[in-house]
Amino acid sequence: MLEKLTSYKARHDALAEKMADPSVLANQELYRQLSKEYADIQPLAALCSEAEGLQREMADARELAEDPDLRQEAEAEVRRLQAALEDLFSRTQRAMISEDPDADRNCIIEIRAGTGGEEAGLFAAELLRMYTRFAERRGWRTEVLDLNETGIGGVKEAVFSLHGRGAYGDMKFESGVHRVQRVPETESSGRIHTSAATVAVLAEAEEVDVQIDPVDLHVDTYRSGSAGGQHVNKTDSAVRITHIPTGIVVQCQDERSQHQNRAKAMRFLRAKLLDAERRAQDEAIASERRSQVRTGDRSEKIRTYNYPQSRVTDHRIGFSTFNFEAYLDGDLEDMIIRLKAAAAHEQLQHA
Repeated sequence: MLEKLTSYKARHDALAEKMADPSVLANQELYRQLSKEYADIQPLAALCSEAEGLQREMADARELAEDPDLRQEAEAEVRRLQAALEDLFSRTQRAMISEDPDADRNCIIEIRAGTGGEEAGLFAAELLRMYTRFAERRGWRTEVLDLNETGIGGVKEAVFSLHGRGAYGDMKFESGVHRVQRVPETESSGRIHTSAATVAVLAEAEEVDVQIDPVDLHVDTYRSGSAGGQHVNKTDSAVRITHIPTGIVVQCQDERSQHQNRAKAMRFLRAKLLDAERRAQDEAIASERRSQVRTGDRSEKIRTYNYPQSRVTDHRIGFSTFNFEAYLDGDLEDMIIRLKAAAAHEQLQHA
């Protein structure tokens, strides 16, 4: 543990020296990045200095213990210092739990109906309502970016943003495959069907986070097929944007004007590009250091909603709640707390 602290202190000192360089001071963006890293590791550097001081005191106390006249008092001092070191290392482990720098961002959520036909679309619509209700409980603002509905009240695809402090930090654990088990209304024999929907949660990016060259964009406009009155049916207000280097495609048809739809589509594109960048960084992390409570694998079955048993189970942490109706009405607080605790515990295991 002391070796890890020493490496943080060395990096802290190196950053201080680098930030004093006139060429760095002249580059405000670089200086801002270095300042943030310096501030982030400063608590660990301070813990290193404290640990080194305790180690020196420990060495002095052990030396005094060799004197028969001072042995009893010196050994008591060694025990005190040993306890102080153990407490410091415990504090160090907690400090090493890295907070997600994107936790306080707004987020964009994409829900897609998966396997299960019309039933999957109905389930996707229920997830949309569940998240909207949770946002209301939190006092967050919900903004629909794109909505593709089915004819029976379901949703093929929904893209919406949540605006509020901690939105991404709370919602990021929702990324993955959500599975529902129930008897569909159209099933006459009463057999339980399994359907699924996928959820992707993206931290909303600012323009300064992601640089997009206009020449890398291919923009199509088309007539909206969404609800919205006669206007959307008579004008090519819907926008589809393709980011040529990555092949990422986003679209928006919810607003009446092409300009508004383009602005919303660009927000979605920036979030997707930031997410792709974060994923590339995550792939560079050794597999044994990856969190057990993963937040971004959208092919992973993360949760089952079992209607006959009134049960919601999160498979990553093996937790089930039978507070079924309240959960579907947006009471997600207990699940989110447990997922955050499991993620923090996993980080401590690898600290």
